[in-house]
Amino acid sequence: MNAAVEVENLVKVYKGGVRAVDGISFSIKEREIFGFLGPNGAGKSTTIKCVIGLLRPTSGTIRVLGADVRRDPGVVKRSIGYAAQETAVDDRLTGWENLYLQGRFYHLSRAEIRRRGEEVLKLFGLWERRNDTADTYSGGMLKRLDIACALIHRPKILFLDEPTLGLDVQTRKTIWEYIEALRAEHEMTIFLTTHYMEEADVLSDRVAIIDRGRIVALDRPGALKAAIGGDLITVRFSSGDGLEPVLAALRDLPGVREVKLAPDGIYRIVVERDGDRLIPRIVRLAGEHGIGIHSIRLKRPTLDDVYLHYTGREIREAEGSREEHIRTRVMSWRIRR
Repeated sequence: MNAAVEVENLVKVYKGGVRAVDGISFSIKEREIFGFLGPNGAGKSTTIKCVIGLLRPTSGTIRVLGADVRRDPGVVKRSIGYAAQETAVDDRLTGWENLYLQGRFYHLSRAEIRRRGEEVLKLFGLWERRNDTADTYSGGMLKRLDIACALIHRPKILFLDEPTLGLDVQTRKTIWEYIEALRAEHEMTIFLTTHYMEEADVLSDRVAIIDRGRIVALDRPGALKAAIGGDLITVRFSSGDGLEPVLAALRDLPGVREVKLAPDGIYRIVVERDGDRLIPRIVRLAGEHGIGIHSIRLKRPTLDDVYLHYTGREIREAEGSREEHIRTRVMSWRIRR
């Protein structure tokens, strides 16, 4: 399978010396959903903007469908669709008018816009509301219309930057269904940035985890989770004193791959398998050393655990503030209008 996107040693340094992207390399296969996972400030949006030609890289090489982004930006932009974090929909226009405007930007004929517009509006469940102004749409409908506008010229690659940011869980899952349908029905390549672990896990064929401008892990979600162990036991001890003998004994138990203290004060014990059989032994070891256990849990590894494993912190730290910031910006923009 050919590569739809190839990125080699991409570096982007902003004024003031801020190194937003620090020498990353990756490729995306044709018809693949590629997830780019990381918190606010990790370099996701900077990367996607460099790849589609909205930002000029400081250094590195980017090829999209074989075309160099720097040398042939027009060729690249005609082949891709892009939906940014904040919707580019004009809420004074109807859904149909927004699509028509976008189609004319790509020099499509009126007949072609009518045909393709009906197709994408029906795909996203917006056909019945096509003549309503966008200011009457819900947040989920606006996002669906924004993605529909990115599809009017039938791009070969669709770039989605945080497509479900700030949406409720039900609407988010509806968007997921549309994204999966795009790949299944149109054999489209999709580059998806997100900071939602479940979103990356459900949608992506492969996931790249980016942290502070560097890719720290890249593989299939299942492979990333399997790489850190078969089961994960989390333990919060009642006291932090006198733990060293207990921790040393835990590390010596058969099947234990890692015992690590997380920033939240919880110890994470990665085991190859049969974690449920290990829990009684952990309780006995703690009791033998006079250490109490406040809580103990067993679970299969998730992408949260993968992210924590590679970065030493949880991605949730930045979620709330980012969503609130974007909501405030959007609200201020609409009030000014």
